[in-house]
Amino acid sequence: MSTVNTPSAANSTSPASSPSPGASAPRGPGRLTSLGPVGLVLAGGISVQFGGALAVTLMPRAGALGVVTLRLVAAAVVLLIVCRPRLRGHSCADWGTVIVFGITMGAMNGLFYEAVDRIPLGPAVTLEVLGPLTLSVLASRRALNALWAGLALAGVFLLGGGGFGDLDPVGVAFALGAGAMWAAYIVFSARTGRRFPQADGLALAMAVAALLFLPLGIAEAGTRLLNPTTIALGSAVALLSSVLPYTLELLALRRLPASTFAILMSLEPAIAATAGFLVLGQSLHPAEAAAIALVIAASIGAVRTQMGRGKAALPAEGQ
Repeated sequence: MSTVNTPSAANSTSPASSPSPGASAPRGPGRLTSLGPVGLVLAGGISVQFGGALAVTLMPRAGALGVVTLRLVAAAVVLLIVCRPRLRGHSCADWGTVIVFGITMGAMNGLFYEAVDRIPLGPAVTLEVLGPLTLSVLASRRALNALWAGLALAGVFLLGGGGFGDLDPVGVAFALGAGAMWAAYIVFSARTGRRFPQADGLALAMAVAALLFLPLGIAEAGTRLLNPTTIALGSAVALLSSVLPYTLELLALRRLPASTFAILMSLEPAIAATAGFLVLGQSLHPAEAAAIALVIAASIGAVRTQMGRGKAALPAEGQ
């Protein structure tokens, strides 16, 4: 997933805005940033959904909270070792941002895995993505982006079969809560990316999330968390669902407005359906295929709108 002044209210939802003077310019790994912000988001989405499918197969071994704990702890260890973030020299506002980011990240993961423990992966992701879609409408100042969000929302509901009345209401509530946390994650990921160099803020936030969930995971799974096979699978989930996608998204949010990023998140149900088919053996129906087409069309429209708007701005910002 550098110390600067607190961004203005406008900048808090516009990660493309430049840092304040005197801040060290954030730089990501060259090979990753060469994909472009849209490519980073898509690569992260593919990784996280296939990681989510793998996590579903792990739940009988460790339970929902146990899987979340393994995922967060393993991801935190990897990121802390790789990034070796500097702990000194940050303001109280910097630490406040990264702590809230960590709480948001942990809550998003916990609520989502509680949801997929009760309802199928596809509907869970479909409900969860309503959070970013809502953010896209609230954050955007252009009517055209609201149109793309509406088109994506139609695809999301079509993918869910037009209704969710047969699903466990507790699972539905968990999925909607995860969506709200996902929207908050988008905002605080962008803010953290502006305040900390490279992925340092992400590493620190992941450590916060892991510390919060460790007692919960131990309470639910106990010694099952120490099983070598469970640890290996949990580490794989961490890499696919946390380390890689969060890093890619953090890099993307430095150059992509939150409204466009949120609409791109509407691709997640389509990717989840593909992962469910390949990993879990869940088949796609014609209505689901039509829903995927709607969601992809909305995402392409959002990207084309943003590219047309920012084509002249990017060279000026040195991107």
